Amino acid sequence: MRTPHTAPRLRTLAGVLLAASLALAGCGGADGADDAGGGSAKAASGGRPERAGALGTPGGTAGHGNGRTPRATPVLAPGSVIRTASLTLEVRDVAEALAAARRTAEEAGGFVGDETTNRDAGGHERTRVVLRVPTERYDEVLTGLQGTGRLVRRTAKAVDVSDQVVDVDSRVRSQRASVGRVRTLMDKATRLSDVVALEGELSTRQADLESLLARQASLKDRVELATVTLSLSRTPAKQTSGDGTPGFTDALAGGWHAFAGMLRWIALALGAALPFAALATLLVLLWVRVLRPRLPRRAEPVPATGAPGPLPSARPAPDAAEEAGRD
Repeated sequence: MRTPHTAPRLRTLAGVLLAASLALAGCGGADGADDAGGGSAKAASGGRPERAGALGTPGGTAGHGNGRTPRATPVLAPGSVIRTASLTLEVRDVAEALAAARRTAEEAGGFVGDETTNRDAGGHERTRVVLRVPTERYDEVLTGLQGTGRLVRRTAKAVDVSDQVVDVDSRVRSQRASVGRVRTLMDKATRLSDVVALEGELSTRQADLESLLARQASLKDRVELATVTLSLSRTPAKQTSGDGTPGFTDALAGGWHAFAGMLRWIALALGAALPFAALATLLVLLWVRVLRPRLPRRAEPVPATGAPGPLPSARPAPDAAEEAGRD
């Protein structure tokens, strides 16, 4: 049974409950709108996190003032770095080590850029090969190459070219826009002189754009692919005595090498002089057989007769007395 004081209390309680229900519905609608807006923004950006500071908050998210935890700052991508390395190894078999180096580069997703093989004066084979490997597999490739022989020398270099990459990209965009503006002006030009002038300007700007594109491609190639220069040489054979000093065999081998070297130099000298000797012999035979017989012969010189000398004096015949005395 209701009393006159009960009705006002019921109406007051119903009003409070209605106000509380409306307040809860409004909060739920606001939260749903916020979530929907965040989902729409994420879908519009392709599911990628927004850049830090883009929306004016440290975490890169809008401050709604509802006490929610801000999103974590996204990890920035590493800069553009050009990596180069040089390795010098001594191996037992150069051909086998070269095949292993090719296999290591190809398994890492790279390739062989250049290769040079020669032999030195001692007959030792030396190979120099340039490998291009992805930058993310750079350290792994270096470790694999060092295991093929004894490391003699290693150099590594890393150059940050992020500023150059950003500058070239910006210049490419500006140059493309410039070329587009010139093309638009050419479409609107009506006089021949204007068309000729615009064509010359377009040719110049197009050449500049192509130069920038070539530089951009070169930077991209050097950043994405590291360069490893590998030098392979055969390990020299050691023929020494146990105490480290040269023995009789070493001395004999050294003498034989010196003798063989001397014979080789003599043979080279004879080979170099042989054409000149053959030419000299040919000239001598030509002179003796052909030219000399055709020359006029000189007359034999006659000895000059001198003044007649004194006639021999007649000796007197010995007389008989002298002959008798002699007898």
